[in-house]
Amino acid sequence: MSEPALGLSMLGLIVVVIMLGFPTAFTLMGLGMFFGFIAFYDPAAHWLDNRIFDLMVQRAFGAMTNETLLSIPLFVLMGYVMERGALVDKMFHSVQLAFRRVPGSLAVTTLIVCTFWGIASGLVGAVVVLMGVIAMRPMLNAGYDTRLAAGVITAGGTLGILIPPSVMIIVYAAVAGQSVVKLYAAAMFPGFFLAFLYLVYVIGWAMLQPKVAPKLPADQQRAPVSPWVAHIAASYSPRMLPALAAAVASPARALRGAAEGVRITWWMLLRGLLSALVPLALAAATLGSVWWYVAIYSQADNSSSGKAPVAQQQQQAAPEASSSGTGLAEPPASDAPKEPSAEDGLQEPPGGVEEPPGSEAPAPAAAEGGLQQLGEAVDAPKTAAVPEAFYTGFLLASLFTLALLAWYYWRMDAEQFEILRMLVSSVMPLATLTLVVLGVILFGITTATESAAVGAAGAFLMAWQAGTLNFKKTKEAVFLTLKTTSMVCWLFVGSALFSAVFALLGGQRIVEEWVLGMNLSPLQFLLLSQAIIFILGWPLEWTEIIVIFVPIFLPLLAHFQIDPLLFGVLVFVNLQAAFLSPPVAMSAFYLKGVSPPHVTLNQIFAGMMPYMLIVILCMVFMYIWPGLTLWLPQYLYG
Repeated sequence: MSEPALGLSMLGLIVVVIMLGFPTAFTLMGLGMFFGFIAFYDPAAHWLDNRIFDLMVQRAFGAMTNETLLSIPLFVLMGYVMERGALVDKMFHSVQLAFRRVPGSLAVTTLIVCTFWGIASGLVGAVVVLMGVIAMRPMLNAGYDTRLAAGVITAGGTLGILIPPSVMIIVYAAVAGQSVVKLYAAAMFPGFFLAFLYLVYVIGWAMLQPKVAPKLPADQQRAPVSPWVAHIAASYSPRMLPALAAAVASPARALRGAAEGVRITWWMLLRGLLSALVPLALAAATLGSVWWYVAIYSQADNSSSGKAPVAQQQQQAAPEASSSGTGLAEPPASDAPKEPSAEDGLQEPPGGVEEPPGSEAPAPAAAEGGLQQLGEAVDAPKTAAVPEAFYTGFLLASLFTLALLAWYYWRMDAEQFEILRMLVSSVMPLATLTLVVLGVILFGITTATESAAVGAAGAFLMAWQAGTLNFKKTKEAVFLTLKTTSMVCWLFVGSALFSAVFALLGGQRIVEEWVLGMNLSPLQFLLLSQAIIFILGWPLEWTEIIVIFVPIFLPLLAHFQIDPLLFGVLVFVNLQAAFLSPPVAMSAFYLKGVSPPHVTLNQIFAGMMPYMLIVILCMVFMYIWPGLTLWLPQYLYG
């Protein structure tokens, strides 16, 4: 048998052996060792002198010294600490009260909490099991259709591995030699857009067929009002914001409530006022951050004197020129620490990738008549001016936000204030931690590894503050983190050896020649590659697909002029189907394990099918509108 035939045999055997139930990592290593021994075999040498053993050591060392993978155990630890800390119960109840008037409120709440909790934890199995325990029985008891209840839990639980911070994105970055930071930015909008499509489907189904999601009884739609809140509303005003402001400024009437058996202190009034102002503070922080970044920070060069010394420009030009060689490095205009490359990882990055806009290094200005004196002022580099459309859009967005806040505060009575307090206490800590973890990555303050360390520390602080994390649960979280990380590390070692032997035997070249011989257009290549990945998602999990099959397509991206960021995010969205497609739909088995006995696997599979079609629709939008994926990384990093 020829060497290319041996390579193709490797590729076919790996699918068969994995489907038989053998561990993926050791299957990869075993096949790599076996076929590599044949490829390197020399009858004149002792069998222990076979170079496959040297190759295994080199590939294992290269995979384990890939610093990009350091963030995986920290993000996994963050997720397990949150899952073991049981911080989601109060969140589900408060979000359900906030969306009580929306059709299919329980299903909408489940999808929102799944998305939000999945972002924080990034663990599909943990989110599906946890939400199955919390939300499945309440939806069934409320008369919800079993398919609707199962679908929102299984589909919502998979979003955490798509929306950053995601372990799957880190694994792809290590395989493809891409920047984790840019991939996080590229996956942000498609992830939330897919969640939005899920919400539209759920609400539309509930509106068209109200019987699949009956309205909750009135007693389940009301929030209990604390005695001191009722006293403030009765003493000052039924509108809680002016009532609390008046109570803080003039607390005499409020403090008289102690005589009526209601415990009220001035600090309680101040905390209540601060809680009521949280929506206003969030809106101001969001609008202020957008204005600062677009109109001030990005225009810092333009707002300076416009002149810069030649020596300073020459010093800046050198690192800029060295960072523009591949188009994959961090942008020279940012002070962000660069993500470590994956040169020692599974494979070299695909060559010939086009330079992203703005990554070319500007040459230092030179005088027409010869060399200028050192330190002489020349024109400093300019950034693009803020378009007028931004100011118009920002003004309209600000006016709309103010109108929405005015309407909200006008309608905020005692019950609505209690719902807001529950949201602040249950959602705000997790939201703050998530925004910090993502913000420091996207704005270049830290690397992904440092951000993961911040997230893990924040998860411990949140669980400690909630009083739900003891030594036993901490030990379980650490053990599960070690188990998951070990699995990923062995998988990388096996994949590194397998891919090296596969390329050595000429399997990669045969696949490339076959694809190039078909004379495909870029669209046809995208359809072919994504269709193969979609089909592989039925019998295989995302880990096997990314580390075994995705590297086969990566060298072909340059030929078809496809941005590796766009291809990667298409793969991420496509792999959502790997958790939703039978027969190896792991989300279905996770949910079945915690569902009532009368819920069958067929019902769960039926509930998941529409979401697979929504995944395909999202991919169509991503291809038609590439800016959905590429706008944010291009804007942030040039």
